[in-house]
Amino acid sequence: MSDLMWSAPTRQALPIILIRGFASGDSADERRLTYQGFNDGSVYPQKRGENYIYEGMILRFMKSDWRYNDATNVVGYYPNQMANPPVIPDELKEFDQSFFSGRVIIDPAMALHFLKSDNPWKSLWVFRYYDLCDRTFPIYGEALVRLIDFIRTLCAFKSQGDKPKVNIIAHSMGGLVVREAIQKTYPKRSATAADEAINKIVTLGTPHKGVSFQLLRELRWLPIESTNELEHFNPQNQADPNNPASAVNFSQHFPVDRLLCVVGTNYRAYRNQTASFLNRISPIEGELGLNFNRSDGLVKQACAQIDGAPRTFINKSHGGFDSIVSSRESYEITTRFFYGDVRTRLRQVRAQIKRGFDFFGKSEFFFGVSVKPRGVDFELFHQSKEAENCYGPFRTGDFSDENLAFPWADDQKLIWEGYLNTGASLSKSDFVMRLEFYIGERDAFGVGFSDNIVFAKQYYIRAVLQPSLQLYLYNSEEFMSDDPLHNAMPMNSVEGGWEFDVIGTGFYGTYRIELDRIPEMGLPEPFSL
Repeated sequence: MSDLMWSAPTRQALPIILIRGFASGDSADERRLTYQGFNDGSVYPQKRGENYIYEGMILRFMKSDWRYNDATNVVGYYPNQMANPPVIPDELKEFDQSFFSGRVIIDPAMALHFLKSDNPWKSLWVFRYYDLCDRTFPIYGEALVRLIDFIRTLCAFKSQGDKPKVNIIAHSMGGLVVREAIQKTYPKRSATAADEAINKIVTLGTPHKGVSFQLLRELRWLPIESTNELEHFNPQNQADPNNPASAVNFSQHFPVDRLLCVVGTNYRAYRNQTASFLNRISPIEGELGLNFNRSDGLVKQACAQIDGAPRTFINKSHGGFDSIVSSRESYEITTRFFYGDVRTRLRQVRAQIKRGFDFFGKSEFFFGVSVKPRGVDFELFHQSKEAENCYGPFRTGDFSDENLAFPWADDQKLIWEGYLNTGASLSKSDFVMRLEFYIGERDAFGVGFSDNIVFAKQYYIRAVLQPSLQLYLYNSEEFMSDDPLHNAMPMNSVEGGWEFDVIGTGFYGTYRIELDRIPEMGLPEPFSL
């Protein structure tokens, strides 16, 4: 399907479906969790004010300016069909009566309560596929599509208008369940395509390209009994162009720019140390052997992405406290992707390392950037030596190397693609983000030091929106002073964006910021200068 045939995305508030992934062992513990862990948050004692306590996805959405409602109990999930069908009140007689029978069904009383809410579009739904006790992907895909049908029908009934699309947040295996629905369940239907029912998707640590160690059945990592179902985690299967459900074929069924892959990098904090060890001894192609464990503890960084889809890194583990599913970073990134009105891209234009080459040995350089928006003390993108996710290794001083082990985000040296929400900023007239640059050097032969810092510096970029768009570069937080233009360096407007220089004793580089306006309905378009 060509880009011209996809339905238009929106940044309006839509119903949100939350889907959790399986843990090791059986799913008995998961079935006992009321919100499948999406109500777990984190405490940050070193932070203050609104950044101190993060309540988890569910409560944070309900307390947010969007004021979402909890709709989890509207739908029930059962291992077997209900023996006694529910009594359907007159108010719901217009609905398809099959909605009230089967194993995934609408509860009539809860549906009536839901329809009394002010705005059913702002609703949260936890997809409890564990409760079906089937452990097969086709069943999960059918159940998810059925839930989406329920939500869209209920919302349209309340508003007497069109059926809204849904947004989806999926953790780990939950993302594979979403892909099952998109790549296999929806194509079997003739009435609705996946992109017409689903607006945007955020996956958190989903093994889109499989799990690197192939010991799942023997070690019982996943409570799936069918050998065929385990093939969803086989990297070769996910790379097979002849497999319609593979990662390489996702773009044929859904627009990749409406999928955001959040990639975890902190394998050290993952509680399942056996999985972390297996990741280290199971390197994938180009990972430089046992020197690196580029994973969140369970899923390799390279496997948590779909080619062509935007991705971002956060220094969190696959599960547990302050993980990729329970951290504030995941919430901030997700909401900006769903509702943001600005798309931002950062690219390298040119670079030159001026010091750090070993006289003996073999120097290799790694380059990384971290991004933090003003007003929220959490990063939207993270690269560091500890995260083992910096671009490189570069052996040339101008970063012109090809076939990198840890490559740029695209073939035009894209560093980061992210989303900002100016409506939620402290000032409606501008927005600010901090960029932290890092360049490290190691000696590949082991003759010299392995952790030299060549360059490390923070810059602040301020975009003034009114009366016309202008970007400024700062070396400090002087944009917060009474005279915010004092010591501000206007950035050069060039075709496609704005360029600025990064200069230090060991490095010189030029970088370009690209800003696109995201309309309420439709694709991003460049800002008018």
